[in-house]
Amino acid sequence: MAVKQKILIVDDDNNIAELISLYLTKECFDTKIVNDGEEALSAFSSFAPNLILLDLMLPGMDGYQVCREIRQKSNVPIIMLSAKGEIFDKVLGLELGADDYMIKPFDSKELVARVKAVLRRYQPNVAPSTQPSGKYVEYPDLAILLSTMEISWICRQRNWSFCIFWPLHRIRSLPENSF
Repeated sequence: MAVKQKILIVDDDNNIAELISLYLTKECFDTKIVNDGEEALSAFSSFAPNLILLDLMLPGMDGYQVCREIRQKSNVPIIMLSAKGEIFDKVLGLELGADDYMIKPFDSKELVARVKAVLRRYQPNVAPSTQPSGKYVEYPDLAILLSTMEISWICRQRNWSFCIFWPLHRIRSLPENSF
């Protein structure tokens, strides 16, 4: 079933973090904002994000150290966001385990595209219990759980009556060239 992917945003500038969150929420991601390194490590454990957007210049523990500590525990994708644009900084971030590095200021559409691209490449080990019980059919932006007549469409879940559910399922089951 279509489940919102979770993005942890770690940035000490709350205005930037809120703006990033707004763009990602619009794209059907679930976001959480934290403002320092210690908070990031705590939120990583409790929020269990699918991806982390990590600023480098944080109060207390910097982004490099946060990346090191997360990499000891997990392969979750990390995209570093920083005003540091020197080659040394980019290479260090990538060598510490970041999957991508973006220099501030950045375009919001590019950030969303990079988040989606990194998530497409990352395939976590999914426990069998997280799969929906019963037969389901999945299409881009649409998932249909046949046993409960539940339809998830672009992040929205709803239980439908048989009169709506069955025709939609039948239409989506037809070959693309049937019209």
